[in-house]
Amino acid sequence: MLDEIFDAFVEASPASVMARGLAERLLHPERLDAWFERLESSQYTRELLFSSVFSLMSQVVCGSQRSINAAYQAAREEVPTSVVAVYDKLKSIEPQTSAELVRYAAGEARTLIEGLDGALAPLLPGYRIKLLDGNCLPVSEHRLQELRATSAGPLPGKSLVVLDPALALPIDVFPCEDGHAQERSLLEAVLDTVAPGELWIGDRNFCTNGFLTGIVNRGSHFILREHKKLAWKPVAGSALTLAGKTATGSVRQQKVEVVDPQGHVHVLRRVELTLNQATRDGDRTIALLTHLPARAAPARKVAELYRERWTIETAFQELATHLNSEIQTLGYPRAALFGFCVALIAYIVMAVLKAAMRSMHGAQTIEAKVDPIVKTEIDRV
Repeated sequence: MLDEIFDAFVEASPASVMARGLAERLLHPERLDAWFERLESSQYTRELLFSSVFSLMSQVVCGSQRSINAAYQAAREEVPTSVVAVYDKLKSIEPQTSAELVRYAAGEARTLIEGLDGALAPLLPGYRIKLLDGNCLPVSEHRLQELRATSAGPLPGKSLVVLDPALALPIDVFPCEDGHAQERSLLEAVLDTVAPGELWIGDRNFCTNGFLTGIVNRGSHFILREHKKLAWKPVAGSALTLAGKTATGSVRQQKVEVVDPQGHVHVLRRVELTLNQATRDGDRTIALLTHLPARAAPARKVAELYRERWTIETAFQELATHLNSEIQTLGYPRAALFGFCVALIAYIVMAVLKAAMRSMHGAQTIEAKVDPIVKTEIDRV
């Protein structure tokens, strides 16, 4: 009998059944609570389980409830504490706990995607590419008593997010409670995760001497858009020469030198792309810095790889469009950052679902026919 009922759901909405199964696999309450207990943290569990807080937040993120209070009222019999205790728990969740939860989910998802053979073809064989970008949560509403006396809209936090384009999912996040902090202030934490054989791609905000030379010193690679304040000089005898054309413009390159804080000289390639049409910021010329070997990535390839940076901005757009990743009623930075990380985890579930479909139908079919409707199906879970 149960098989017949289950088969009916599979027949009517297979994607939603898969999504629910994946959520149970990755985020089962007992597994979440066991994970939380293992995590080194100053927090502790009394009556309110971590899985209960996660469940309430995920309902808001996925749009089934409009607020934490509404989710709490709907699950009143299942949550053995007051709504005040729920909010107290949310505002005390450490940013590191939220980040570790994303890493845990991404690690589980990677195992599933690779087991399904659902990863995309590598953009540059021999390198694990990591796209880096920042996300600043918007101003919060002045609902909290602590916020009513301030005239400016409070920023509840910002994060740096790392996306793996081969897996098509966010694999790491570096949250910060200070929404007004510079993104560059988080780069030291990012640098601690850099490993040999990687290729980091990022915008000019991340083009600092310490970050790019730190990547080199760790045996990794980068493609970063040049920041005007970065000091470099041409290698003697190296002129800016034409290196081909792309679909969006012409490419030139030259060798340049950068001196790291320890006084060591690093020889890089500076790839200059002259665009046929200006960017949305009005730029007609984009300069990129890299130390990838020219045989592995000619200048045209460097320009093409940098364009993949838009993948992560597309992910942010999907988070904003399909998931409530920026909950304006959460003024407490830790609660808001936790909400954003829960949205990243929901995105991870969708990424595994699409990987499973790619393994059966091919990447081109999924991108052309399935991507626009996956979210609709998942909403039915």
